Amino acid sequence: MTAFLLALAAGALVGLALGSLGAGGSILTVPALIYLLGFSPAEATTASLIIVIVTSLTALVAHARTGAVNWRAGLLFAAAGILPAAAAGLLSAHIPAAALTLAFAVLATMAALRMLRRRTPTGSGTVSTGRAAGAGAGLGAVTGFLGVGGGFLAVPALVAVLAVPMSAAVGTSLLVIIANALVALAARTATDVTLDWALIMPFIATAVLGAWDGKRLTAKVAPGTLQRVFGILLLAVAVTMAVGVVL
Repeated sequence: MTAFLLALAAGALVGLALGSLGAGGSILTVPALIYLLGFSPAEATTASLIIVIVTSLTALVAHARTGAVNWRAGLLFAAAGILPAAAAGLLSAHIPAAALTLAFAVLATMAALRMLRRRTPTGSGTVSTGRAAGAGAGLGAVTGFLGVGGGFLAVPALVAVLAVPMSAAVGTSLLVIIANALVALAARTATDVTLDWALIMPFIATAVLGAWDGKRLTAKVAPGTLQRVFGILLLAVAVTMAVGVVL
């Protein structure tokens, strides 16, 4: 299978995960770019930010049309992550490839375990400014450093810290993801990373289409089933990345 076809297939899978779960899609992007398309870790994390921005924007529009976005909470959360996202974006260019890959494997494992537990976060009913700032800063740093959207972290944080209803948490998390990814990508423009647009563009195209299909898929397949499938897939990816670094 050619790299072009692999890019199409990987993009569709990423979009499907993002559209159906609101999380997990972007964290599959980096390993797909590295192991299927031959990107270096630095190239993959930068390209992932571009893919995350475009795909998340598409999904955000779909959620906004139904009123499932808490704009105030999302902007507050995103504002706290701007500086950490920029700083982490600059720092990642100076981290050895093996260390970057291992850090990503750890994060992917955390995401997979969260999916497999299938716990629905519940809000506390109160909003702590300090906790909101801390959670927003942490998510921004993760986005900037590893090039992932962090939806699996953003959704429970928005519910528990900012008391955003679960019905609006997925859509609101997309707003946070886009803001952090834009800042992180801007910070990386000064780094010496060359991107293969001939593979990135088809990846984005099928990811966008997959996001719409994923949203429709949720009406046909139980969310818990989808979550378990993607959780198992993500755990396998994380183990493969970790073993590759160790060996």
